[in-house]
Amino acid sequence: MKLNSKQLERTLNQFEAEVLPENHPALEQLSGIYGDHTFLLDGGGLNVLEPAGLSEAEVQTGEIVSLASWSDATLSSLRPHEPERTGVLVSLEPMH
Repeated sequence: MKLNSKQLERTLNQFEAEVLPENHPALEQLSGIYGDHTFLLDGGGLNVLEPAGLSEAEVQTGEIVSLASWSDATLSSLRPHEPERTGVLVSLEPMH
């Protein structure tokens, strides 16, 4: 899913990652493969956020899905794999 600015801010407050910039040369290819997403890079690799529905508190949540893992210790090359749900949930709405 493509995150709006508030959702992105909430996501980055709960999941330590960097956003792949809109002008990144790989963005067009990634969007062609995985669809229109906000792509997130962390120490494990390349991720996206997929809708997870509503939590018990009826708050919209998303789940981090891993798309590729770093293939080297310098974090300079990614190795794609089948999308893997990580179990990491992110609240996309403010908690009241």
